[in-house]
This record gives sequence, C-alpha cells and structure tokens, in this order.
Amino acid sequence: MIRGADPGPVSGVRELYFDTLQRAAPRETLAFPVRIIDIDEASLEAIGQWPWPRDVVAEMTDALRDLGAAVIVFDVLFAEPDRLSISNLLRDPEIRRAAEEGGLTDQLKARDNDVLFARSLASTQTVLGIADAGDAGRAPPAPRAGFAEVGDAPGASLLELRSATPIVPVLEDAATGLGSINFSPRAEDSVVREVPLVWRGANGQVSSLALEALRLAMGESTVVLFGVPGTPGVTSIGLGPYDVPTTSSGQMRVYFRPNDTIEYVSAADLFDPDLALDLFPKVEGHIVFVGTSAAGLLDIRSTPLGERVPGVSIHAQIVEQILAERYLIRSDLTAGLEVLALTATGLVITAGLAFAGPIVATVAGGVAAAAVALGGWIAFVQNGILFDVTFPLFGGFLVFGSLAALQYIVSDRERRLIRRSFSKYVSSDILREIERAGHQLRLGGESRDVTVMFSDIRNFTPLSETMRPDELVSLLNTLFTDLTEDILSQKGTIDKYIGDSIMAFWNAPLEIEGHRRAACLAALNMRSTLAAFNAPREQAGLPAIGVSIGLASGAASVGNIGSAARYNYSVIGDTVNVAARIESTTRRAAYDILVTQNVADAAPDLALLPAGYLSLKGVSARSQTFILVGDAHVAARDDFRELRAGHALLTAAITNGDPIDAQLARCRELAEQIGAGLPAFYAALPARADDFRQSD
Repeated sequence: MIRGADPGPVSGVRELYFDTLQRAAPRETLAFPVRIIDIDEASLEAIGQWPWPRDVVAEMTDALRDLGAAVIVFDVLFAEPDRLSISNLLRDPEIRRAAEEGGLTDQLKARDNDVLFARSLASTQTVLGIADAGDAGRAPPAPRAGFAEVGDAPGASLLELRSATPIVPVLEDAATGLGSINFSPRAEDSVVREVPLVWRGANGQVSSLALEALRLAMGESTVVLFGVPGTPGVTSIGLGPYDVPTTSSGQMRVYFRPNDTIEYVSAADLFDPDLALDLFPKVEGHIVFVGTSAAGLLDIRSTPLGERVPGVSIHAQIVEQILAERYLIRSDLTAGLEVLALTATGLVITAGLAFAGPIVATVAGGVAAAAVALGGWIAFVQNGILFDVTFPLFGGFLVFGSLAALQYIVSDRERRLIRRSFSKYVSSDILREIERAGHQLRLGGESRDVTVMFSDIRNFTPLSETMRPDELVSLLNTLFTDLTEDILSQKGTIDKYIGDSIMAFWNAPLEIEGHRRAACLAALNMRSTLAAFNAPREQAGLPAIGVSIGLASGAASVGNIGSAARYNYSVIGDTVNVAARIESTTRRAAYDILVTQNVADAAPDLALLPAGYLSLKGVSARSQTFILVGDAHVAARDDFRELRAGHALLTAAITNGDPIDAQLARCRELAEQIGAGLPAFYAALPARADDFRQSD
C-alpha cells in the first residue's frame, strides 16, 4: 500500500539513496565530441554584460563554424529583438525620416544585429532553446524533427509544454533545430535527476535541447517513441542506433560525472585570433553547447553529486550519457523486486523473533539487510539498475520495531503484574534489581559499606492500649507510608517493618555516593513529616507520636537471605546491631535522632552536636554519638554556630569536672531559640556527665 501511494517521505528517502549511489560511483570520465563554450565571468569582463549585442553573438557563431563545430547549441533564450539593433533605432521617427531621406533604410536593415546573427545561424547546424512560459507564452513551435510512435500512443503520456517563450522570428527561421531547455516540470531550484527528452506540445512533440543537438549531429530526421501495446506510457526513446530507456512520461534519469572533469572553453577565447590553433582540436567535429557559468545569470543547478553546476553542463552530460549508453534503469520489475525483498526480510525477522528471540532476529535481520544492500550496489555498479534498498530496509526495520513493540507490551504487562505484587514488600531499587538480574537472583550476598537506620515509635505500648486494633493498624499504615517516602526519596532501601519499627539501609543494592549524608537527610525529613502528622492530632487533643531514629555505618553483608525456596533481600552484620542499639539509646540522650561518629564525619555541613560516649548493649567499648539537629541551613545560622561553640565549652567543662552552670544556661537559652528538641536534650545533660568522660 505504501509503495503504491509512494508518499513524499518515501520517495524523498529513495532519491537521496540513489544520489548516494551516484556519489559513490559516478559515471566514468570518457572523451566524447561534446564541448561547452562558457560565457563565464572572464567573458563578461572582456566583452561586456549579458546579453551581448547579436552581432557579437554572430561573430562567436562564425568563429565556432570556422573551427569546425558539428552543431552549435545555444542554452540561452532570444525572446526579444536586440535592443541595440538598427531596427530598434529606426523606430525613432527622426532617425527613420533621416534614413529614408538618405536612401539608407535598406542598407541599415541589412546591418541589423538580428539579421546578422540569423545569417550566422543559417550558415551551419544550430539549435536554439525554448522554455516553458506557463500561461504567459505562445504555443510551442512546430517540431523540426519527425516523430514516430510504436505502441499504444506513448506520446500521450509525455509531459506537456503548454506554452513556450517566443523566439525572434528571423532567428527561429534561421535555426536548424529547436529544443526545450527545461530540465523538469518541478521547481527549478530542486536537484536535477530526471530530464524530459521529449515534451508534448500543442503543435506536436518538442525535443529537449540535448536530444535535438544529438539528432542534428547524427543526421537523423526521426525520433521514435516506444511503448508497450496495451499499456500507456513511454518505455524508451529511439534515435538512430540508440535506444534510451525512460520513465513512462519520457524522462531520462541523468547519470552524472563530476563537473570538474568537463572541459570548458571560455567564450572570450573565441575572440582571440591567437588562440585559434589551440581551439581547433577542441571544437572540430564537436557538439558545442553555448551557455553560462556566471553566477549573476542565474543558470546554476544542483546535481545528485552534491555539486552546483551550470545548466548547460547538464545538457552536455545528457548527450555524453546517450553516446556512452550508460543508463540508469528503474522499471516496474525493479519495484516488484523491492516489494519481494521487503517480504523476505520481514519473514526472516518475524521467524527470528517468534522462534529465537530478539538477538537472533536482529542478527538475521542484519544479514538480510546486508544482502539486500549488497545486491542493490552490485546491480547499480554492473548494470545501472536503481534498486531502492531503503524500502525493504526501512520496511524490515518497521516490522522488527512493530513486533518488538508487541513483545514489549506483552512482557511489560507481565512485568507490571510482578511489580505490583513485589512493590508491596520491597523498595523500587530492589525491584529494579530483581528485574535486571531475573533468574540470576540466588541465596548469598556481598560485603558492602552501608548505612543502616532503625526507627521506632516511642511509647508505642501505652498508645496501643488506648486504640482499637483496626485504628492502630490504620494509624501505622498512614504514618509508615509517609516515613517510607522520606527514606525512598533519599535512595534508601526498606529492609522490613518490625511492628512499630522501620529498618532501612543505604548503598545497596545500588551504590550511592554520599550515602551516610543521604541517610541523615532522610532522618531530618522524617522528623518534618512526623511534625506535620502530629499537627492535626494535637488540634484534636490527641497525644503526639514520637519517633526515635538511630543511624550507624560500616561493613555489612547484603544479599538474599533465607531458604532456597523463600528468601528476602536484607542486610546483616555488626553495623545492623550498632544501629539498633543507637536507636534504643536515644531515650538516654533525650533526643530523637542519634548517629555514630563515622556518620557525623561524612556530613560535616549538617547541624550535628556531640552527644557523648554511650554504652551499647552487646558492645564492649562505648561509642561516641552525635545528635542530628538540622540540615546545612540550620548549621549556617549564627545562633547554631554560637550553640556549637558553647556546647564545646560545656562538654569540655563536664569532661574536666569544672563548673557548668554558666555554659549550660547559655546553651539552654540558645536551644530554646533553635528548638528541634534541643531543650529536652540539655535538660537531661547534667545527669549524663559520665557519658562525656570516655574511659580507657
């Protein structure tokens, strides 16, 4: 269906691919009797701006005739009489009256520039150009060549030349042939790829400039349009021994060679007698095209080779291509083979996906694509066949993409079912790890530096005694949902919920840079979440809920722990025990967040204060701990900086056994300003003097 509709993007990609083929293997450079006389910048500088007076053009024509040119072809238009001709001057009444009185009218008319140019045209074989004028011109002139048709009226399928620019009558009568200079019915600024060799006009067929030039050079009188009986359209155009394959509308695809291999002759050289001997071998017996490469004359075109070339060179290349019989062929059979290649590629990919999976399908599709691409290249290089490999390749890619998308949709649906089931028990990070590892998940673990958090609801037992079980469960679910979000937002992993406690850890299964600091931020967020949770309870006269948090960091074993049939992703080791004990000692410190020294050292920008050396159950040596007051903004406040300095003096006095009343009073005053639970911490501090005297 897409091939039949041939939308713009499909045809555009196809043409770009054909251009790439020409760039990779342009037409070989061979010597042909074709020459270009270039009205270049040097010619304009030497002779004057274009258009030149027709007597100058006549002089150039005579020079080419004398040099032995077989046919002189003008890729320029002569639509109006020469503005410098005597006939134009005679339109002035005074000049005309003076000429008549002197009896010079006939002599002056004989010296008219257009008359002089017409004599030169008539003295040799010449071709003048006509151009499509849209609705502003006149009917195209009657053809100078004869046209024969073989088949079912192939001429009816030719592109129509509705009207043409007029040619000065005296010049039109003098020229041997007339040809269209148009390259395409499309916009003139597009890349020139196909050029109509014959147009359909109101007075009969009109040859292209190149075909008319070649016809005169060969001495042929008839051009034959070949078609297939019963099928409309042109298949080829015959001229003498040459049979040129075309599209159904009579267009030939031009096979270009690089423009820098074409020999140009500057028009200015024709006016230098000293160069006649040098020019003779370049012109004698040649089809000579006269055109311009001067940028200001706006006859520059784009080619598939990526070059910007004078339009006259394209006419010359068409003649060369016909003489070389190096054609670019694209037939209905080729288009059918492209569809077959697409079908075969699609079957290979489908079979690979269905029976062996995406990897095998990708390899098989790649091999099929390489075979198609190689076949298309060989067909082009050896026979000039334009086989569009982009159609089966992109088609195969779409087949692969569609089937892969279908498989993805099916597998994604299954994955979502698994995700919905497991997301109730494990964090999103662990779930991604499960999805990534798949069947590789197994018992065992690895040693990893982790940060472990234990959090527990304070006075949970008395709270539970005042609530029905369903109310208690609802409260825990609501609170744990919010606290869990705080942990996960800092890339933590929920290990388990133990009654009224939450256990979480950081730096597994994914390594997290700054995991100790991330755990601290999660704890601070949990404090804020708890405050927002308690606000409506306090307004309702219900007791506020407190949460204590302990953080410890160190080496631990992380992995799948359990039986071969049932296991959980968890962390075990001494660090876990320390975190649990740190959480339990928050009551002695009278503060809600307590961390070990290595956690505090990893977050120097946060608001932390030493909480003393605490004895942990099951641990022989006392552990230095810190309370976590706030984030970096709190740490930067002037009152906290003063508190930190005062706290250092206070703990030093406690350690040395000095009086502490003044320092304690100032710290308690600052604690009231800062809040964050500090007043209770300092209220309990005098009873904990021994915690700041570390024993040997």
